[in-house]
Amino acid sequence: MVSIRHVAATALVLLVSTPVLASPELARSKNCVACHHPERKMIGPAYKAIAERYAKDDTATKTLTEKVIKGGAGSWGQTPMPPQANLSPADAEILVKWILSQQ
Repeated sequence: MVSIRHVAATALVLLVSTPVLASPELARSKNCVACHHPERKMIGPAYKAIAERYAKDDTATKTLTEKVIKGGAGSWGQTPMPPQANLSPADAEILVKWILSQQ
């Protein structure tokens, strides 16, 4: 039989582990690294540059999550970011929060 202590410990591990999802591994698994790099511009801007640009924008998480899913152009030059419609809103938000933490 599972004890309450075991359930509580498992829940704590899951809560503490959640930020691990927002990591380079998630970015790689969603193929973000095909166009983005942590510190240098590739096809798209560096994660660090994105974090710096949006550091004081309280709406950045919502705005960028929508932009990741729907795609966009013009914010970082002429190369458009294609829509990532296969990415769930939850995963997109986790990725955006992680990117914004890369200052």
